[in-house]
Amino acid sequence: MLSVLGRASVSKVTLPLGRALIKTGLTPDAMTVIGTVATIAAAVTLYPMGYLFVGTLVIWLFVMFDMLDGAMARARGGGTKFGAVLDSTCDRLADGAIFAGLGWWCLVEKPHQWLFVATMICLVTSQVISYAKARAEASGLNGDGGLIERPDRLVIVLVGAGLTGIGLPWAIHIAMWLLAVGSIITVFQRMWSVYKSPGATDLQPIVAPSAGGATQGEDGPES
Repeated sequence: MLSVLGRASVSKVTLPLGRALIKTGLTPDAMTVIGTVATIAAAVTLYPMGYLFVGTLVIWLFVMFDMLDGAMARARGGGTKFGAVLDSTCDRLADGAIFAGLGWWCLVEKPHQWLFVATMICLVTSQVISYAKARAEASGLNGDGGLIERPDRLVIVLVGAGLTGIGLPWAIHIAMWLLAVGSIITVFQRMWSVYKSPGATDLQPIVAPSAGGATQGEDGPES
């Protein structure tokens, strides 16, 4: 949702920064890795220790790097296929680290079993939402859209964690359950989008077994 509504306005800010960073010699791929490593480090150290507000500020700072690598690629004249795969992979790692850090806090620092359940739902569905789109596009189908996309997910979880960190303990509960329900809905929305894509339900030819004896299942090779 936010990725569609805010992309144009954000680009006006990030594109000049991208041009400036390219002149320093940094590459978009390097920016992606720096932002991801820093986000993971903050999420798995600050959140489990209970520093929700500080952790949120640090994570938000380095999540912005995810916007800058794209701006740098545009300023350079375009990205690469490897850069696109690297960016998607790093996004999944960063998201997983954020929810894992909060999950650890839920169990150890502030024992909340049901909040942990919501956090794990968010962790799993965040990966599934992204995978569904990638797998659909690899098959020539449409897996876009849905209620919750990555920018929405980050805003909800970071706002909830940040407010909890400044003394509003109910904020993280509302945020995580809102995100959990919205993410489940998004999974179904994306699967419906894939199902309605042209050719999605056409029968596929059976692939003969390879020399090694392996066969390709109905869903194709495992990813």
